[in-house]
Amino acid sequence: MPLLILRRDMWIAVAVLFMPLSAAAQAPQMPPPQVSVETLKTQTVPVTYDYPGRVVASREVEVRARVGGILLARKFDEGARVKKGDLLFIIDSASYQAQVALARAQVAQAEAQLGQARRSEERARALAKSGASSQATLDDAVSARELTEAQLEAAKAQLKTAALSLDYATVEAPVAGITSLEQVPEGSLLSSGDLLTKISQIDPVYVNFAATDTEAAAIRDMVESGAVEGVSKATDLKVEIQFGDGSSYGETGRIDFTSTSIDSDTGTILSRAVMPNPQSRLLPGQFVRLRLNGLVVRDAIVIPAEALMQGPQGTFVYTLDDENVAAVAPIEIRRQIPGGYIVKTGLKAGDRLVTKGVVKVRPGAPVKPTTAPAAGSTPGKPDGDTTPGSQPSKETAKR
Repeated sequence: MPLLILRRDMWIAVAVLFMPLSAAAQAPQMPPPQVSVETLKTQTVPVTYDYPGRVVASREVEVRARVGGILLARKFDEGARVKKGDLLFIIDSASYQAQVALARAQVAQAEAQLGQARRSEERARALAKSGASSQATLDDAVSARELTEAQLEAAKAQLKTAALSLDYATVEAPVAGITSLEQVPEGSLLSSGDLLTKISQIDPVYVNFAATDTEAAAIRDMVESGAVEGVSKATDLKVEIQFGDGSSYGETGRIDFTSTSIDSDTGTILSRAVMPNPQSRLLPGQFVRLRLNGLVVRDAIVIPAEALMQGPQGTFVYTLDDENVAAVAPIEIRRQIPGGYIVKTGLKAGDRLVTKGVVKVRPGAPVKPTTAPAAGSTPGKPDGDTTPGSQPSKETAKR
């Protein structure tokens, strides 16, 4: 039985050997797949950078009592907008008025004493000159005049201190902004330094955001290379704001601060934009979307998103040579833009890129390219096809 099986196998092998053509040889070959091809060109591409940001007040001022006393009245509505110099609180000033009156009286007394001391000095000087008085008497008169002058200066200082305390009894807004809740009610006994309220200056406001170190370096390089007209440094870049619902704020601000160090926890660089806020639409603590405009990449190679492929070795695309044979081209992406990607390395102007039908392409295999449809033409028309009545191309004639 094993010998019979062996002879049958040998017979089959001999029959196959002498067949004129195998089934695989007789099968028709598959035509090259049709793909869309684009010839790459360099161009100037505008780019934007979007970051989440948080609004903070440009100034946060604590209003504190500078003198002690009974809080008599509050002259503002909590949460209302106030201007610089507006009256906020009134502290009982009766004791400070009395101190001012007493200090004025002391100044007047010191001035009178000084006048008397100067006249005594003049008489002692005249007597000493005529020999009717000793030099010691003159020295005493000079010392008395100098002492009286010092007493007058001290009295004036006390008057100034009393006048300041009287002024501090009326508390005014140090800056313009929005007030918070009052911290102490009317009738409370205040001490110097007690917190009364807070004022947040929100016109303009700051928007804090953070960018990665690589993006910050790319933005700085574009600015230094002159990619933005009228901007010589990154802190002069213009920014726009979008709210959470996608609506635009409408005002344009600028970056006024960029940190010189990288946050070790997040690996980002802190930056800040200043935005006008005349209508108080931006509130401290609010989260917004910040967009940097005006930047461009010169001599950029842009590829459509559908041409990009991902493999074990990284990102790549398919390019064609003069014989329409596909080859793998590893590339490095700089950044994504609407409708495609800006290529950093791997492609150059003049390369023929497969943009559509990439899933049908195999490395080293020929493809049938189609041109990009022009206005009024039929999409997907092969390069070698001709319209009725026209002469066929050389490639078509060869086929």
